[in-house]
Amino acid sequence: MMNVRSYSLGPVQTNCYIVSNKDKECIIFDPGEEAGRIIKVIRSNGLKPLAIFLTHAHFDHIGAVDAVREAFELPVWIHEKEVSWLGDPSKNGSSKYAALPNYTVAAPAAENIIKQEQQFDISNFLFKAVFTPGHSPGSISYIFENDGFAIVGDTLFEQGVGRTDLLGGSTKILLASIHNKLLTLPEDMIIYPGHGHYTTVGAEMETNPFLNGF
Repeated sequence: MMNVRSYSLGPVQTNCYIVSNKDKECIIFDPGEEAGRIIKVIRSNGLKPLAIFLTHAHFDHIGAVDAVREAFELPVWIHEKEVSWLGDPSKNGSSKYAALPNYTVAAPAAENIIKQEQQFDISNFLFKAVFTPGHSPGSISYIFENDGFAIVGDTLFEQGVGRTDLLGGSTKILLASIHNKLLTLPEDMIIYPGHGHYTTVGAEMETNPFLNGF
């Protein structure tokens, strides 16, 4: 059984997830900010990181990538459509974040590129990367089917959906992604979003006002 630790980090409180197994191995999803805090959590709990996976490359999801990667010598995985976003503040949005003047985020290139939907089997972590574009062109959701949860980035929230007014965003594509890739999952599957509280597929099917009538 996997242990999912959630930490809301940085200026817009982006959720970073550290998923660990019984052997204390872990995978880090979206280390968005506060690298020191992430590193401290990992070391204080005796965890052994294996990799960093990104749901997408907006600045608030990648701000601590470089420091955490360097601290533990980790490979980074990202969708091929957002490879260039890691090192480009104009694409990852950090150069345009009005609340933080002169705030820019840039990280070296990822070691691994996800070019197609695929199953990952890393140690005893078994999960699938499915493409859920709309919030951004390279958004990925990571489905841990056997463990009953999914890490979905900014695609779907509790009572909300991702914004689509940023580079490469599309409301039509986002809603199709949610309907075809997430709402088809078991209703009791836990959804871990990029911001806010976790929810379930069933709860969002019944009560999410942005999905009514789709």
